[in-house]
Amino acid sequence: MSSASPVRPGLGVLLVLLASLLWGTTGTAATFAPKVGPLAIGAVALGIGGLLQAVVAGRGLVRALPNLRARWGLVLFGGLGVFAYPLAFYSSMHTAGITIGTVVSLGSAPVFAALLDWAIDRKRPSRRWLLAAALGLAGMAVLSLFGGHAATGGTGQVGLGVGLGLVAGVSYAGYAWAAHRLIGPGVDSRVAMGAVFGLGGLLLMPVLIATGGPLLSSWRTFGVGAYMALVPMFLGYVLFGRALRHVDATTATVLTLSEPVIAAGFAALIVGERLAGGGIVGVCLIGASLVLFALPSGRAKP
Repeated sequence: MSSASPVRPGLGVLLVLLASLLWGTTGTAATFAPKVGPLAIGAVALGIGGLLQAVVAGRGLVRALPNLRARWGLVLFGGLGVFAYPLAFYSSMHTAGITIGTVVSLGSAPVFAALLDWAIDRKRPSRRWLLAAALGLAGMAVLSLFGGHAATGGTGQVGLGVGLGLVAGVSYAGYAWAAHRLIGPGVDSRVAMGAVFGLGGLLLMPVLIATGGPLLSSWRTFGVGAYMALVPMFLGYVLFGRALRHVDATTATVLTLSEPVIAAGFAALIVGERLAGGGIVGVCLIGASLVLFALPSGRAKP
């Protein structure tokens, strides 16, 4: 059994917020490599970053193999989430813009995380949760219909971007939930993240091989890929994995809702992205939803 360590919710909150700060830079960083497609950006970011997570887990991952093999379903579920998330997330930002892609991807994650709690851990949602989910869904509908921004010059692709963001949200909630469930006797946070992200990274390698040629076209594009893999994805998820020792998956996904604010700020200041009126309304509805999600919950612990 692994050595016990105290649970410190305050530390968990700080680690998630630091991870969110790093993640909030990814959309803007990707704009510095415009010739690299979103699939290549996603594959290099979490593909290389995921394999590095497995390398860092090292001997602990080997020692935990019997435990991980016994819970292979969780590892596979989490690995598939890691595989799907970056492809959907970066495609959503590429299609609908940094602000909309990030807001929908991260804004939908608490809904899906709570649905997993409901379906598997039997945590029934409160009325406030239902209201928050309704506001979030309404905001995403408004974004789909009226959410164009200046960077793309219209709303033609926003609906597709919102749909991709929802795929990213369910993938994100899924691997956060799986990693949290894996952490326990014999499997610490580093090992759980190494297993889930290592498998996801392996699954992303064929995508990187097929689409990643433009990453080698110049030192600038190579630097963007290296930054994405090493800083927000590797370091960010190391911090996130350690945070899961101290907070549950639903709490963690709620705390990462600071990322859309950070991403929108970078998009406005550096990229010059501006939302149309309908987009602002949609983002405000999702923001109200996130405030309700972030308030302390009265649901009983399982």
